[in-house]
Amino acid sequence: MKRTITVTGTASAKAVPDLVTLTLGVETRRETASKAYDDAGKAAAAVATSLRAAGVQDADLRTSGLNLRADLVWVEGQGQKVAAYVASTNVRVGIRSQTQAGATIAAAVAAGGDEIRINGIEQGFADISPVTSQAQEAAWQDAFQRAAQYASLASARLGPVVSISQHPLPGSPIPMGGLLRASAAEALPIEAGESSVAASVTVEWELLKP
Repeated sequence: MKRTITVTGTASAKAVPDLVTLTLGVETRRETASKAYDDAGKAAAAVATSLRAAGVQDADLRTSGLNLRADLVWVEGQGQKVAAYVASTNVRVGIRSQTQAGATIAAAVAAGGDEIRINGIEQGFADISPVTSQAQEAAWQDAFQRAAQYASLASARLGPVVSISQHPLPGSPIPMGGLLRASAAEALPIEAGESSVAASVTVEWELLKP
């Protein structure tokens, strides 16, 4: 039987992110369902128009999560009553310019007014492939060095690779905000910092005589 050694290597690579992903919410509360729905649509359209004017491409705009519900309250002696109707939707935005991110967000807040919410913001990469490749190469080197050390301790040497199994690990996005009611349209600074991408690889080598 062949002797083998199996080792898992892990590593990460860092780079300055070049993509800001913003999740905006639009929510309206009105006396009728149709009014809430119409006003939510108008607010969402105004936000989208402001984002396009700021340079955001159509491919980087996505609307999701359309919701219309009755806001019920309990009235003594009458039971549940409809207090208002609430319509909401989400807009996911990709901003590809770090320097313009703050101004772009401020423009969206100004366009949405009291109906807009900032549900989250994270920073990442428009093309993650180069950073992923760096992390994978470093993970391979980590596995190789570990395996070579163990082989030496076992009075053997590494032979051909028998199998490779890759286990990509998620990076760490930079969360900001969360269900915030925007009340001012002044641009807040968006600091890029660094984002990391992790990789893990399990490699099996044949063990040969020294």
